[in-house]
Amino acid sequence: MPTSAELPPAEVEHRTMRLRAMTPQDVAALHLLAKAEQWPHRAEDLADMLAVGSGTVAELNGEIIGTTMWWRAGPATATLGMVIVSRRHRGAGLGRIVMDAVLDQIAAALGPDAAIMLNATEDGLPLYRKLGFRGVGEILQHQGAAFQAPLVPLEPGERIRPMGERDGAVVDSLVHAATGLDRPSVMTLLREKAHGVVLTHGDTVTGAALFRRFGRGYVVGPVIAPDATRAKALIAQWIGSRSGEFIRLDIPGDSGLGAWLEELGLVRVGRVVTMVRGGEPRGTAPGTAFAIVSQALC
Repeated sequence: MPTSAELPPAEVEHRTMRLRAMTPQDVAALHLLAKAEQWPHRAEDLADMLAVGSGTVAELNGEIIGTTMWWRAGPATATLGMVIVSRRHRGAGLGRIVMDAVLDQIAAALGPDAAIMLNATEDGLPLYRKLGFRGVGEILQHQGAAFQAPLVPLEPGERIRPMGERDGAVVDSLVHAATGLDRPSVMTLLREKAHGVVLTHGDTVTGAALFRRFGRGYVVGPVIAPDATRAKALIAQWIGSRSGEFIRLDIPGDSGLGAWLEELGLVRVGRVVTMVRGGEPRGTAPGTAFAIVSQALC
């Protein structure tokens, strides 16, 4: 997948505004916009996201006032995020202009019928609905730094062990099967940046949970497991070993983990609506996604 820097410039004039491809030099400005929204991303997080995806910025008199990013998630599937319009420039239709541009990019790269997934804040819902997105679920953000270390028993023959280099392809396949999203570049980045544990039954890997630096502290995700009990066991590996450190999870609303996380001290602090345009990416057996990579990457 080409990086943003390799994309054609494709500038669009709107009054004195222009759209262009995001470059690594734009990360500092993107970081400022994200901080204004009280989003937790570090500059390093944003640089990593751009390295495996594509971005567009809207400039007005040399100032970046709008952004969006997208990532390939299959031959005809993409995820979309980091849609931000400067608060000083809202209400003038800038969000629609930027979104139209990125949707055109995705259509050119993946075809006009590409499936596109995003997680929408309440503020973004009206625009996304106008653009043909529909809600298909929700993601609940849980976080905290003061929590208990739970003990979740496993079945005979099961164990949790550190993820090794030989597990990479298997974990990638588990994530792809559970989410319907095929993201080799994202998964390669995660393996480079994250620590992982895997759940095994005999010699078969049946689940995994990755743990990495992000935002204010650490994030657990993705988490793939056969069921909620085993998902809890995987998550507990990280919670139990990192007591007192700030940890975040983004879980599907129907995961069944919310009350358990609350009991541990990882409180719910936010909610976004999962939306798709086109066909909805769907997971297959045997695993289920109990925590996502991030709200932007999905």
